[in-house]
Amino acid sequence: MHGKGLRALTLATLVALSATFALVVFWAPNDADQGFIQKIFYLHVPVAIITLIAYVVAGIFAWRQLKTGSREWDLRSYVVIHIALIFNIVGLLTGAIWAKASWGHWWVWDEPTLVSFLIVFLLYATYQPLRFSIEDPERQARYASVFAIIAGAFVPLNFMAVRMATSLVHPRTFGTANGGLPGEMMFVFLVSIVAMGLLFWLIVKYEIAQKTLTWQIRALRRRLLGDDAVAPLGRSAAPTIAPQEAPAR
Repeated sequence: MHGKGLRALTLATLVALSATFALVVFWAPNDADQGFIQKIFYLHVPVAIITLIAYVVAGIFAWRQLKTGSREWDLRSYVVIHIALIFNIVGLLTGAIWAKASWGHWWVWDEPTLVSFLIVFLLYATYQPLRFSIEDPERQARYASVFAIIAGAFVPLNFMAVRMATSLVHPRTFGTANGGLPGEMMFVFLVSIVAMGLLFWLIVKYEIAQKTLTWQIRALRRRLLGDDAVAPLGRSAAPTIAPQEAPAR
């Protein structure tokens, strides 16, 4: 069932991404001011939204880990943050490209939306160094969970602060004075969000499956060959983690 679920999710993701690409290129109208380059919006903004949601979800998973002590929740939190960081980088790069095309500068430091997204990235960039500076698996999971919860609570607070900022240089997709996006653009935008969400979850599921399989192989080798024979495969002699271990890099 697990394999069938991944295949179904993969198919749904491919369909959604293909539909998004076709709609963006052939159906969504060009922006009156920016022309075709504005269509990077359909990648940049959905990726940014999914990234911020993922950080909050990772905090919820971390809270479940602290409540239950289950390393499965710790694994989910770890993997979600790992993939969210990649999406965060994509969001920063596409934002810089769009800024250069629209404003003539790769970065605008007085634009709160851009700066806040960078701050969130720098905050979560400390997650893995913090996590892997701790050797004890129990303390590693506990400290990483506390970090994920606090950082996850910071994300919506940061977003609300940005929304209340006076600068409106960065486009507002919803609730603008002009009524937001036109109907065709809004439809394509929503399809793109769904596609990016499916892509994110697909990558998360594949990474979790890969790590789970790796742990099962290591556990089998331990039973067959003994701990000493398996230790060189990990990053140290200490176990990296299975359901009773902590996420390996």
